[in-house]
Amino acid sequence: MLNFCTLFNTTYLSRGLAMYRSLEKYSADFHLYIVAFDDHCFDLLTRLGLESATIISLKQFENERLLKIKNDRTDGEYCWTCASFSIKYCIETFNLDHCTYVDADLLFFKDPSILLEEMGEKSVLITEHRFSPRYMQAVSNGKYCVQFMTFRNTWGGMEVLNWWVDACITWCFNRIEDGKFGDQRYLDDWTTRFSTVHVLQHLGGGVAPWNVQQYDFKTEGTKVLGRETATNERFNLVFYHYHGFHYTKNDAYSLSNETYQLERNHVRHIYRAYGTALSEAEKIINAYNKEIVSHEVTDDISWIKKVPGRSLLFFLRGYYKNIYKKNALEYGFLS
Repeated sequence: MLNFCTLFNTTYLSRGLAMYRSLEKYSADFHLYIVAFDDHCFDLLTRLGLESATIISLKQFENERLLKIKNDRTDGEYCWTCASFSIKYCIETFNLDHCTYVDADLLFFKDPSILLEEMGEKSVLITEHRFSPRYMQAVSNGKYCVQFMTFRNTWGGMEVLNWWVDACITWCFNRIEDGKFGDQRYLDDWTTRFSTVHVLQHLGGGVAPWNVQQYDFKTEGTKVLGRETATNERFNLVFYHYHGFHYTKNDAYSLSNETYQLERNHVRHIYRAYGTALSEAEKIINAYNKEIVSHEVTDDISWIKKVPGRSLLFFLRGYYKNIYKKNALEYGFLS
């Protein structure tokens, strides 16, 4: 069985549920441990009765060390601090032989067991950002991304995990300081600091807005097949990280922030699937609680003029805003 853990609040309910359902679709045997960061999130997830999930309340999860530093950090910084501890908590509380942390805004397109198999005898798996050349300046935030990380319950695995937990308790802030940034730059020297860390090589693990420009994709049945344009190397997309995705007003999605440029190919083969997955998740959530807020509206785009034509892509100030009407993604208008 593959063991996963994640954490999110009500704002990310539809994204977290979509991620769970994608695991349910592609993984033959898995369990997801979800730390619910508010009471609404905990209550609704509990009521959903997800067969392959365990829902953990914040009261169960937090200990004295976390509570001591909680008020000194923003909500985002506290979530970063808790990512490492969520892995430790699940391994120790549920006596797991391994646990993989996954961000709530991932969607799986293939069984992730192929990624864990790549670890071999190593006890820790980490993933690189693999920045596209145009975004290499962002490497100051860390060479590796806390998005999909596996720790085995071995002496070597727990040595790395406990080191990381302690470091994040001591310092985890949304700024660059003394070679640190959040929980992420701690990973930069792990391959030399520790002997049991494997860096994922599979190109299908960790595709995201900051590196997707290096690839093009096509869909064959239920599979999304990728090709690295520089080398012509082909791969199956295992998961995509929808970093920066958020809901906007006027029944639309912003696919990412304006920093990252997405091409029509990426929207058609990767983001359209997310629109469908979120729509299905929202229907499930609304069926259980019509009043619960499952997403956060962050932008007012009522003044943006739509570009005519099938693309429905908004153009503003010389760059793409990546804003699409929901039905354009959900019902295939971008095909």
